[in-house]
Amino acid sequence: MKTTTRAVIIGGGVVGCSVLYHLTKLGWSDVMLLERSELTSGSTWHAAGGFHTLNGDTNMAALQGYTIRLYRELEAITGMSCGLHHVGGVTLADNKDRFDMLVAERAKHRYMGLDTEIIGPAEIAKIAPITNLDGIIGGLYDPLDGHLDPSGTTHAYARAAKMGGATIELHCKVIATTPRPDGTWDVVTDKGTIHAEHVVNAAGLWAREVAAMAGSYVPLHPMEHQYIVTDDLPEIYERDSEHPHVMDPAGESYLRQEGRGLCIGFYEQPCKPWAVDGTPWDFGHELLPDNLDKIEESIAFAYSRFPVLERAGVKSVIHGPFTFAPDGNPLVGPVPGLRNYWSACGVMAGFSQGGGVGLMLAQWMITGECERDVSALDIARYGRWITPGYTRPKVVENYQNRFSVSYPNQELPAARPHRTTPMYDIFTDLGAVWGHQFGLEVANYFARADDPPYETPTFRRSDAFAATAREVAVVRGGVGINELQNFGKFSVTGSGARAWLDRIMAGRIPQPGRMSLTPMLSPKGRLWGDFTVSCLAEDDFQLTASYGAQDIHHRWFMQNESPDARVENISDTRTGFQIAGPKARDVLAACTRDDVAGIRFMDVRRITVGQVACIVQRVSYTGDLGYEIYCDPTDQRQLWWTLWQAGQPYGIAPFGMRAMMSLRLDRFFGSWGREFSPDYTAAETGMDRFINFKKSSDFIGRALAEAERATPPDRMLVTFVVDADDADVVAYEPVFIAGQVQGFCTSGGYAHHTGTSIAFALVPRAAAIDDMVVEIEIMGQRRPARRITTPLFDPDGQVMRG
Repeated sequence: MKTTTRAVIIGGGVVGCSVLYHLTKLGWSDVMLLERSELTSGSTWHAAGGFHTLNGDTNMAALQGYTIRLYRELEAITGMSCGLHHVGGVTLADNKDRFDMLVAERAKHRYMGLDTEIIGPAEIAKIAPITNLDGIIGGLYDPLDGHLDPSGTTHAYARAAKMGGATIELHCKVIATTPRPDGTWDVVTDKGTIHAEHVVNAAGLWAREVAAMAGSYVPLHPMEHQYIVTDDLPEIYERDSEHPHVMDPAGESYLRQEGRGLCIGFYEQPCKPWAVDGTPWDFGHELLPDNLDKIEESIAFAYSRFPVLERAGVKSVIHGPFTFAPDGNPLVGPVPGLRNYWSACGVMAGFSQGGGVGLMLAQWMITGECERDVSALDIARYGRWITPGYTRPKVVENYQNRFSVSYPNQELPAARPHRTTPMYDIFTDLGAVWGHQFGLEVANYFARADDPPYETPTFRRSDAFAATAREVAVVRGGVGINELQNFGKFSVTGSGARAWLDRIMAGRIPQPGRMSLTPMLSPKGRLWGDFTVSCLAEDDFQLTASYGAQDIHHRWFMQNESPDARVENISDTRTGFQIAGPKARDVLAACTRDDVAGIRFMDVRRITVGQVACIVQRVSYTGDLGYEIYCDPTDQRQLWWTLWQAGQPYGIAPFGMRAMMSLRLDRFFGSWGREFSPDYTAAETGMDRFINFKKSSDFIGRALAEAERATPPDRMLVTFVVDADDADVVAYEPVFIAGQVQGFCTSGGYAHHTGTSIAFALVPRAAAIDDMVVEIEIMGQRRPARRITTPLFDPDGQVMRG
């Protein structure tokens, strides 16, 4: 056995073999896979083997499309069969909401180039004649859907990797992973120790145990899953062609042809977590005992939807575990806090996603970044606050909602509240309707007695519409107060703080007492972050950005650390409030003896507000006159009562994230994860206006930014006013220019202050004239939209800056 290698992949399932293959494909030949038993010994060998492209996240859908297309390539490279059956598939809709979801997904597919189609009951009857169409409104047909041979596919990945120089060591159990001071690893096995530059945890069912060897926790949990294979059915084997897949979300089931019969699997409500206290090392090639009682209701529903099943005998029952993350997406990427240690876990749809996961991780390891935004699968989307006690109920909830309608405004309740601020009870008493971000409870809006205490999930304008309008009116007409906890915050101190920031950030680094806005770029010039930098002193800076991306950002800072700059994540140790609106200055002045009138736009000051030592910044994401007021969490309630009491003569009222996201629209303010993400560059989104090209530092991503400055990219971000009905743009709706799909929306919504439906979109630069008129597809309707170039509120910025 080799004793040194560039990278060790732990786990020989489809994901581990995909990572191994893609590392060789991209140029690393000195790589090695370790498997404690045989290849496919975890969840892979008993998987149903289905694959599909449908996914609510467009980047995940693209990775699934890549995975499906890859199988022909593997067959050509290796001469092995993956057992491909491209039979197509239809997802059924039995109610208006489910149909709306499919229509919205089809709209996204237009720009992605996926050849899906909305079809009616008559067409479904032709495609899938064994389906009882009672109550079915329509469906989404995808010609790429199909299934394959799990074992053959995994071995094809393995052979292709070996052809690229990789080594596979079977019957080699990893006992320990020990880091060396230089960031490399000793991987201890029952056959000896291997020194590796990189370690990849692709251990599937054993990922928790492998992560623990490195002192880490990976938030996933195995779930028991069951599917049935029937005896031969003449309705199946007498067909001229193979029966397509049918996904029946109402029945929580998926169905496909298996030989001369059918295979049908279930995501049942009375589901069961498996191996709660850890996966046994000797588990692998066996199944769990049959438990048909658990799926009794699902089977009864399936008999109604597919009556042919009532006449079918059961040939076999496959009951085995596979892993989920709390949100159902994979857990991929560099593990925060560990050097050269990577995750490729929680890939519950391995034959839909495994190829894309392998490609992204290989790119990440070799080039330092991926070709697309992988935030949805980045393991750093969960912080160190997450525990097995949180993970398990969220995994159960995700399993139970696997086929449920996914709404853009939906808030799932399991394991909540988990993390709260000192304001939780005060805001609850004021009627807060809670959302959550990065495990933290965040007020979405504040309900009065005549408002719904819970926002009903919908694809259209919700029953929080009136409450949101009221809160927007408070801010624009007087003064509103909003909590600042859900900002990611970092402290950068030390003699080299300014020089480090000048290298990490593309924009201007401010002088003491001032602030600046700046993009943070990747080496290839893509947006890595959208930051506010506040200079408290020459060697003391505060950074603010996305709360949900704080571990992603902190990991990047640590990967680019400097001995003369100390970076600390203070997201949960510095909190406070923002007050915004034309009366905000009056409220703040009533709370302090400091000169509030002398605080200019983009100033930052240390002042005492009431009894509390605060950092006050003259800025507001609402686009109005406003202040961000930061304090220690132990002082937050005292600061609240000071501001609240001082604000009473001015009609102060709380506002939530629904109002915040409405207020930003008529000021054309973009949002991280929407307008700004690693999918885009600064020049595409207009963030290049904050790049300081005059500074001498060779900031990360400068070369690409300079190139796009000289030759602007082909697309650009623009703003549209939309002639909407009862639904507004959410994200990824296609933009029709001259009758052809040539762009897509990044986000949008209803700007209550101006009574306007707004959409942000990326469109071809050549087409982006001032009076541009387009159509945007919203819920299956092509709505007229016209470009606007001047913000609808405070167009010259006098209110915000005055």
